[in-house]
Amino acid sequence: MSVENLRSPERQLIELRMEHADLDDSIDRLSLTQPVDELMLRRLKKRRLGLRDQIQQIERLLDPKEPA
Repeated sequence: MSVENLRSPERQLIELRMEHADLDDSIDRLSLTQPVDELMLRRLKKRRLGLRDQIQQIERLLDPKEPA
């Protein structure tokens, strides 16, 4: 695998989606614990929102809606 493939937008998108899914799982598990660690839950949710923004940016880069 070449260095270009490791940093390609497609590869970044895959990695971000995987991290987003991992955060979903972590948030689900943490919300089931008693007592709930509200601070950690907020931090994880904030990180998940940031990842979603990054994913959307890369998706727009790869598939622009307007013709160039």
